[in-house]
Order: sequence, then C-alpha cells, then structure tokens
Amino acid sequence: MTELSPFHLAFPVHDLAAARAFWGSVIGCSEGRSSDQWVDFDFYGHQIVTHLVPDCDQRDEANNPVDGHGVPVPHFGIVLSMPEWQALADRLTAAGTDFAIAPYIRFKGQPGEQATMFFRDPSGNAIEMKAFADRSKLFATS
Repeated sequence: MTELSPFHLAFPVHDLAAARAFWGSVIGCSEGRSSDQWVDFDFYGHQIVTHLVPDCDQRDEANNPVDGHGVPVPHFGIVLSMPEWQALADRLTAAGTDFAIAPYIRFKGQPGEQATMFFRDPSGNAIEMKAFADRSKLFATS
C-alpha cells in the first residue's frame, strides 16, 4: 500500500466544550488551531474540524442493515492497528460510551477479518473505528 495523504473532514457540533472533551479527552486527539467557532483536531494524522452549529443534531436514524446491526449512515472513522483499536474500545467502554454497535469482530477467520465499533459524538455524529487482522486485506474481496 502506498503512503496515504492526510484527509480533512469538517463537521458540525452543537457545543465546542463537549467536542473538546470528547475528541480530546475520550478519543485522545490533540488539539490544533481553534477559534470561538471551530476546533482542529489531529485524528490519527488526519485533520478533523468541529464547527459550531448550535442547533445541529446529527442523530439521523438512517442506517443500513449489516450483520444484523443497523449501521448509522453517514459515518466516518479510521482504520487502526488491533492494539490501538482494543485500547480505544477499552477507553470508550470505561468512559460509559453508548455504542450504536458495540465492539466486535466481523468475518472471523476470513481474509477481511476486522474489529469494528460504532458510536456517536456528543452532537450525534456517527463514528466507526475499525482494525483489520491483516491490514493488507483492507480491500480484499475474498
């Protein structure tokens, strides 16, 4: 796999203090530039920006059935190593996170075996964090 360029994602939040607490303290992202209207975070080497939109609530009930779960759509996230994923799952569980889909392993023993979990930030933005048993199988079809 070639080296990836960092992505940039901006999304609405209804409370910057809650966003700072969640993205900084719970997820563990360091904070970059900010103003009274937005905050940059280092999301595993990628730039995410929380923009203050006081009336926003991203808790749309749109979902897609996958493995008997209702996967929130839209969502975003990152592919971590298995140890990073497990450490984050443990940290989120300890923080009392209400998982949309609790941490579990999909495709056990198959080429695309992956750990996944879905949750929402305080503004309702859906997030999926995943890890592959073999990251080279990220796009494997069989």
